Amino acid sequence: MAQKRDYYDVLGVGRDADAGTIKKAYRKLAKKYHPDTNAGDAEAERKFKEVTEAYNVLSDQEKKKLYDQFGHAAFDGSQGAWEGQKHWSSQGFGNNGGYREYHFEGGDMDDLFRDIFGDAFGGSGFQGSSFHKDGGFGRHSYRRRGEDLHADISVTFDEAAFGCEKVIHLENSADGSVQSLQVKIPAGIESGKTIRLKGKGHPGVGGGEPGDLLLRVTAGEKPGFERKGMDLYTTLRIPFTTAALGGEVTVQTIYGNVLCKIREGTQSGSKIRLRGKGIVSMKNPSVHGDQYVKIEVQVPRNLSPEARQKLREFQQLCRGGARSGSASAA
Repeated sequence: MAQKRDYYDVLGVGRDADAGTIKKAYRKLAKKYHPDTNAGDAEAERKFKEVTEAYNVLSDQEKKKLYDQFGHAAFDGSQGAWEGQKHWSSQGFGNNGGYREYHFEGGDMDDLFRDIFGDAFGGSGFQGSSFHKDGGFGRHSYRRRGEDLHADISVTFDEAAFGCEKVIHLENSADGSVQSLQVKIPAGIESGKTIRLKGKGHPGVGGGEPGDLLLRVTAGEKPGFERKGMDLYTTLRIPFTTAALGGEVTVQTIYGNVLCKIREGTQSGSKIRLRGKGIVSMKNPSVHGDQYVKIEVQVPRNLSPEARQKLREFQQLCRGGARSGSASAA
């Protein structure tokens, strides 16, 4: 049987190392060699057991004193140095789905495994733990949360603006079964946003909570409307005479048509703001964006001889007004 290495050498610390230094060294090595992150690596599993054994002794003040005095003989029965040791069992599933069980003696394994596995699985690896007494032996089991599922969902412009309910179908790649889920699309959502369905992801490990289903939304377009956040932008073409003389025109909004007043002398490119005619806020249903209407003045085509004559007369009147104004200024 191979001779055991010195526990201080195993953890890479000096014999005068304090509890904090010993714990830090163990965390680093346990994370490096843990079988769940080294699937199929027998050497890594051996080292993991070795560093855990060393930590179990050096982290316990009573055991550490015995080890410093008697060495490994303190625990092999030849010195009768330690009796009634506590035994811990940590259960889990490896990356390949295989069941593993590891045994540890002493130490604050609860704190250590939360830190080690929390890092190894993105900070959310283990959701809880339980401790049970059973015939003098303790069992400490960990549960791992299931992974999230990601999918895309497409909605129309109006469905995104007003909200709706849609039914989606998810196929289980393992057995080919299809699950139907009813999804509520919140009013005001826009492309790129995500809808989270809690508990609809992959099942958890060891009784852990299931993951979530994350649906990435893609909203369609609506002819004549451009959306920027909660605001909408449209273009309205009005006759030349309406722009010059003013009047009322019908403007299309997503809530229906409204009458809009055009001021006399309105120029092409000017904008009209319709308050509250934009998209509703997802956070506050009483808040809406605005609709901005860009004015385009239509230039008349294919004029009749009479209309052409009237337009020339109008042109002469405008020129006369301009000369009169210049003369008065002089």
